[in-house]
Amino acid sequence: MSRTRTRLTVALAASAITALALAGCASSDPLAGGGESSAAPASDTITIGSQAYYSNEIIAEIYAQALEGAGFTVDRQFSIGQRDAYIPSLEDGSIQLFPEYTGNLLQFFDPNTTATTSDDVFAALQEALPEGLTVLDQSSATDQDSYNVTAAFAAENDLTSIADLAGISGLALGGAPELEERPYGPAGLKEIYGVDVSFTGTADTTVDELLAGTIQIANVYSADPRIKTDNLVTLEDPKGLFLASNVVPVVSTEIADEIADVINAVSAALTPEGLVAMNVQSTVDQMSPEDIATQWLAANDLS
Repeated sequence: MSRTRTRLTVALAASAITALALAGCASSDPLAGGGESSAAPASDTITIGSQAYYSNEIIAEIYAQALEGAGFTVDRQFSIGQRDAYIPSLEDGSIQLFPEYTGNLLQFFDPNTTATTSDDVFAALQEALPEGLTVLDQSSATDQDSYNVTAAFAAENDLTSIADLAGISGLALGGAPELEERPYGPAGLKEIYGVDVSFTGTADTTVDELLAGTIQIANVYSADPRIKTDNLVTLEDPKGLFLASNVVPVVSTEIADEIADVINAVSAALTPEGLVAMNVQSTVDQMSPEDIATQWLAANDLS
């Protein structure tokens, strides 16, 4: 379930910083190539980044098109590497807006956090962010660890929640090998929900093993398109076994108020089901992030 990302090169970072420096001293749009005095003011040029992960890039493109529709000029710096590559660019202002995930970002800044529920994680994240960065409204959409079963198994055992697994014998849990030692793995299932499971390291074959019946419970990211395409049932987590990881815009405090209305409207409309559907459009239908974003914005009356 790891996501492959590439590092932002020094040249890319330098070009982004240079572009911003030019924006601060020129009277024209630095992207326009001309010297027209009627171009958008420098403060309206928003540099947006994304991870090298198709789902994250789709959200970043939605932000970009929404802002462009509101009259801002956008500089896209997409497909950046891991957090240690792009967080410095957020902190120094060369990137001003980035779609993130509350739980994972909180753990980056506060590895010892005990927050797990959506509201608690969001509150803790606001306290943990360094000076100069803030978050706008979080979305209900998530991309986090989740436990899934087949629709047939859910119907057979009347399952809607992880708690409903208690008392079912012979359960096998599958996921990345490291899940066996994670606090939300077999030990957490037993401690929090009273659920006994054996464990099988399945990694990239997790969903296939679930469909084959080798395992009964699969640890899958909540926005994985196979949840929809293979008709899986994601079990609710009322006791907060997993660290909530809602989609959230991380933004420079200097422009937060300026773009809040536009980006908060996007967050309000972005649902878990909607994010999964867009991921299906990317992986199955092979649509581009640009086309997916345009379609989503129109469907949600945000274009």
